Amino acid sequence: MRSNRLAPGRSADRLAIGQIALVGLFVTALVTAQLTAAKLLALPLPVELPRVGAEIVLPGAALAYALTFFASDCYAELYGRRAAQIMVNVAFALNFVVLGLVWSTLRAPALDPEFAGTFAAALAPSTNIVLGSLLAYIVSQNWDVFVFHWIRDYTAGQYLWLRNLASTASSQALDTVIFVTVAFVAAPVVLGTGQPESTAVVVSLILGQYLLKLLIAVVDTPVVYLVVRLLRPGGVDAHSGYVADD
Repeated sequence: MRSNRLAPGRSADRLAIGQIALVGLFVTALVTAQLTAAKLLALPLPVELPRVGAEIVLPGAALAYALTFFASDCYAELYGRRAAQIMVNVAFALNFVVLGLVWSTLRAPALDPEFAGTFAAALAPSTNIVLGSLLAYIVSQNWDVFVFHWIRDYTAGQYLWLRNLASTASSQALDTVIFVTVAFVAAPVVLGTGQPESTAVVVSLILGQYLLKLLIAVVDTPVVYLVVRLLRPGGVDAHSGYVADD
């Protein structure tokens, strides 16, 4: 009978390829989030929800940013807590590289001033959006890794669905509250860029964005299982010999 287990060399190759692919997905989604942050989306709902309304208003970055939690949960499951923390915090530093490159391009002399204005409007999110997204990122992503591995250690490596949903749901709540509070309440006043939004608008923004992010977390759980099954020798249920991360 043919064994379903991969040879040791093939298993290592598959894990190495998966590691590069997940880091690439994480960084790609993060950079895309930075570049799409300036556009606000209005997604219509099939029914009007209390405190939310008939549409969800959220930054364009939210859709790409949701992918970072999927990538980090897969990465944390396969490569451990320490590796996931390194990925998250190195990527945070690289955010400033992206911002620096965009800023230097915007400041450079333009051949076509009219196009330069359009280019700047598309790629230059306001300072309050940048501050909100950076603060939300560093807090929520580190929380995601912490909760994911706390549940993993507590359950001895079982219930991948539970740690994926719980870590993503709680970290997305932190991300949404921090981002909306900084971008639409605190920073506009501190930076002199405008007046803070009303409490009703802020609550609507938080609830609407969080509902969409929570839906994405539920939908991506089967995909997390698929990725882990493909990359981990023995599949998702390979919990024998489980050792908690340091």
